[in-house]
Amino acid sequence: MSAEMGTQTSIRLQSAPRLGEILLQHTSLTQAQLDEALAIQAKEGGLLGDILIKRQMILPHEIMRALCIQIGLKFIEDLKPNEIDPKLVAKIPINYAKSKEILPLGTLAGPKGETLQVAVSDPFNDTVMDDLQVLTGMPVQILVSTSMRIQDAINRVYERSSANLVDNIAGEFEETYDLEGPIDILEATEDDAPVIKFVNSILFRAVKEKASDIHIEPYEKEFVVRFRVDGVLYDVIRQPKRAHAAISSRIKVMGQLDIAEKRLPQDGRIKVKIAGKDIDIRLSTVPTNYGERVVMRILEQSSTVLELEQLGFSERSRNLIEKLIFRKYGIILVTGPTGHGKSTTLSACLVKLNSPERNIMTVEDPIEYQIPGVNQVQANPKIDFTFARALRAFLRQNPDVIMVGEIRDKETAEIAINASLTGHMVLSTLHTNDAPGAVTRLADMGVEPFLVASSLLGVIAQRLIRRVCTKCRQPHVPSEFEMTELGIRSLPPGATVFKAMGCASCSQSGYSGRTVIHELMPLDDKIRSLIVRREDAGAIKKAAVAAGMITLREDGIQKVINGITTIDELMRATHAEV
Repeated sequence: MSAEMGTQTSIRLQSAPRLGEILLQHTSLTQAQLDEALAIQAKEGGLLGDILIKRQMILPHEIMRALCIQIGLKFIEDLKPNEIDPKLVAKIPINYAKSKEILPLGTLAGPKGETLQVAVSDPFNDTVMDDLQVLTGMPVQILVSTSMRIQDAINRVYERSSANLVDNIAGEFEETYDLEGPIDILEATEDDAPVIKFVNSILFRAVKEKASDIHIEPYEKEFVVRFRVDGVLYDVIRQPKRAHAAISSRIKVMGQLDIAEKRLPQDGRIKVKIAGKDIDIRLSTVPTNYGERVVMRILEQSSTVLELEQLGFSERSRNLIEKLIFRKYGIILVTGPTGHGKSTTLSACLVKLNSPERNIMTVEDPIEYQIPGVNQVQANPKIDFTFARALRAFLRQNPDVIMVGEIRDKETAEIAINASLTGHMVLSTLHTNDAPGAVTRLADMGVEPFLVASSLLGVIAQRLIRRVCTKCRQPHVPSEFEMTELGIRSLPPGATVFKAMGCASCSQSGYSGRTVIHELMPLDDKIRSLIVRREDAGAIKKAAVAAGMITLREDGIQKVINGITTIDELMRATHAEV
């Protein structure tokens, strides 16, 4: 098919009118503008269309329309997504449709059977046409539209497809899976209840779009499904309220919760398998005015642990962290909000420490990374196997390094600190806003300040911020207000600040992936004396900054200057230093 299409296109181009002539006839381009563009092309080279767009003589879709006229393809201004049958897209995953910018529009009956009409943004991509023919089993006829119109239509058509599924969900659901092992959500068949297929499709889409959380929120007349991607929530589906009870019941059954109990919060865990990957989902339900609000945190059980270099730590910080973790004993804390990479940082530290001569033991809830050579234990509060109980057991196992998933209470904190004072290196996490706040947090739990001062080696506070998309970012001149927010008078020579724009590659968000900003506070004699005197976090922070600590905000400003993130993202994620 590809060779034949390429030959036909070549023949059409040889006999077709020139692009400039078509543009003069079908757009507002003048002869003077065309002559100017042709002169630039003769002098500098390049494509005529690119020159015209760059000089703002015509719009991109006008070039595409002219190219379609030149090669004999139909260009569509309005795709009319409400008239597209959702069944046409059933065999084409939404991520594939978005990445390749293709959308089936309808079928045409012919003497040799039906032909599928497909809107594309790139009519010269023969590979996609071959894929569509295999996926649908029909010959394909190409129609051309703009990238923006196709992306918008894809969202609308696939949302209608999900809506049709919701309409079929009855007030009851059928359970057809063995819940003892991981549920393979791709094993759903046409015989499964609509509610099962709907929940499976939500889970599959969330994993494919690399969402960290799924929120299902009921309101008076509808319920909303939202994904958190790169730390930011966005709406995925809004549907009538009638299907919400069945969907929440199905999810509670998967998490082995009590479906009859709707007055109290419940927590559970779901294990699913998607395309051969084991996915661990932490499930939480909370009763609200209009029904149960369901939140699912997606944890892909991975053996790939990122190293500190890949996480975004500066060379100075990496060297200092390595110096601290290779000490014989003491405690190191990583602090920050939930979902900001604390466990990932600790796992990266364990990879550095991992060697045959060290006995490393961890207690986690859940185990996010599988690290060969490390003894990893799963906490289970339901059977009273808590962090504290696991720590007591660890101390009888002669460990060299202990990692505690989180210090949540006084008992765990005291056991961890006592372990660090008796010849063990202890790594753990804590929920605080900054590094100095870890000291006061431990004091609030009831830990004696002299124990903290004598055991704590250092604190790493971190946040995850979004990276600006390198494919669509544009240089930006900071305003006076932005420079004031950054706390600098001028940019360093050669530095370029970027602004997020949005493209198909980043789903129009302007950002792609996340990186870490951090502050690292090693404890020196002055800070230890402040802790013993029970000074507040402000005094400890001043002493740390005076000793050379780079704050979260300052590290973020450096990443803005380096072109990694934007001023808007930094202002969203951090506060100006007081």
